[in-house]
Amino acid sequence: MDGDPVTTSDHDLIREVVSRYCRGVDRLDLDLVRSAYHPGGIDHHTGFDGTVDEYLEWVGAALRRLSGTMHIIGNHLAEVSGDVAVSETYGTAVHWGEPADDPRRNFTTGFRYVDLMTRVAGRWAIRERWAVREWTRSDAGRLIAKEGAGPSGARDRTDPLYLAQDIARRLT
Repeated sequence: MDGDPVTTSDHDLIREVVSRYCRGVDRLDLDLVRSAYHPGGIDHHTGFDGTVDEYLEWVGAALRRLSGTMHIIGNHLAEVSGDVAVSETYGTAVHWGEPADDPRRNFTTGFRYVDLMTRVAGRWAIRERWAVREWTRSDAGRLIAKEGAGPSGARDRTDPLYLAQDIARRLT
């Protein structure tokens, strides 16, 4: 898009990696999740340790058992030294699915992503991630229907995000 030039710092680019990961998980776009990691990257999650390829297989299966997720990221600090950075991001993730009274499918968790990131060929990405689970609470039986008509999220190309991106492409 045309307009004022955008200046992006390493800190902004590193935070964008985390945001891209969260969008990929929430939209069930595993290619977007993969783009947050370097090839051969390592991930440590509750219940999982392995390569990014193994992680995508594991997390994809877990996500398909849910109706949706929403990651909200907050505090973010990146300590950058040349082409290496340690990034810490605080967040909350909400998970929901059927049956609505299943606490393993309906829960909210507080987490920190502790990421070892490197810049390779000008591209920041995760080399190794520790997804630190700080707390979890059950939301089983608490989900209610929307109060009226309006846009709804989708975990595919019908999501309003992709509609907006398509319109933006036509405008440029």
